Amino acid sequence: MSSVSRDDRLMRGVKMFRRAAIATAAAGVAVPTASEVRFGRAARPLTDDWQRLPIAARGGTQLGISFRPRQAETMGLNVDDSLTELLAYPFELIRLGAYWNQVEPAPGRFCPDELDRHVDVAERAGKRIIVCVGPVKTFGYPEFFVPGHHLDRPLPEGVLIEPAAHQKLLDAATAFLTRIIERYRDRRAIVAWQVEHEAVDPLGMEHSWRLSAAFARAEVDAARAADPSRPILMNGFLPTSVPVGLQQGWRTRDQGDSLVVAQQLADIVGIDFYPRHAISALGARSVYLAGSRSPWQQRRRRALFRWAAAPGRQVMVSEGQAEPWETVTNPPNPVNEGMASCLPEQLIENYNQCMSWNEGAPARLSGYLFWGAEYWLLRQRNGDPRYLRAFARVLEES
Repeated sequence: MSSVSRDDRLMRGVKMFRRAAIATAAAGVAVPTASEVRFGRAARPLTDDWQRLPIAARGGTQLGISFRPRQAETMGLNVDDSLTELLAYPFELIRLGAYWNQVEPAPGRFCPDELDRHVDVAERAGKRIIVCVGPVKTFGYPEFFVPGHHLDRPLPEGVLIEPAAHQKLLDAATAFLTRIIERYRDRRAIVAWQVEHEAVDPLGMEHSWRLSAAFARAEVDAARAADPSRPILMNGFLPTSVPVGLQQGWRTRDQGDSLVVAQQLADIVGIDFYPRHAISALGARSVYLAGSRSPWQQRRRRALFRWAAAPGRQVMVSEGQAEPWETVTNPPNPVNEGMASCLPEQLIENYNQCMSWNEGAPARLSGYLFWGAEYWLLRQRNGDPRYLRAFARVLEES
């Protein structure tokens, strides 16, 4: 866990949004509209609305989850028991991560025991598996999992991490991902490898350094050499409001954001879709950004579907918001209340919105991974099974 709250990080982001908005407004670019801003009480009374919402048909879209062992630990859950409980649900697809500093805790040590167990149990449960081989960034906070012995000093802020200046790190990263792929490539349940997490975007507000597209390309080349038979997934955050889009565009303007680079390097582009998140808290109330239905965002999403219409390409939702994103690192867990950024019914609404993208599109979503499964277990343990039951409704009725 970081000592820096998400509120601190996002408030720094708000300042960047303002600067970007001023700069781009002068060029005629749209500034945030009132329809994208919400202000209200963060903790809301729980309802049974999740029971009454219609469930969109999934068609050929495979449904699944991502599993974050470190998040489960932080929530006080038993990691292996949590995964076993989740695997009992009838979804098809699961994403697991090879966390570099966990697998290689010291020079010369290779400790894949946890990942071995998780691949084994997922395979026995009949799931199809995507393994994120990292190495530098892997899904789940804090996203940066490079072992300390592979860095002489922290990565410098405000720069692109280029191969020429960081060859030692690149060599270690490609050696690690190659070793992971070679260990599991004979597992028939594994259907894809993910290289990096939001590969070339800055790491939230903690770090302003970014991997260069050339660094990511070298990693993808190594992954393909280790296993030419499976597709490569790369993912990126799809901005759902003008402020976030302005900030992301400004910070990645030199080489494009992670979705742009994924289209250049990967076979599968994963969309990380968070329709609502808090940017600041004022006592019991929070300010939220929510613009997922705005025309400019829809245009970018449609462009991704056109890209996926070519042979050998896929687009999926690699993270569909199904847990709150408030102004702290861990989602709050209030008794008898839910958080406004993602109530149980919004787990269904977000899924329904993404399934609507398939209508009339030149390609279909190949998969949809719900994000927040560990949080659902925490909520159930504390007397609120609504998130898990909403998830079960989608699986049963779609």
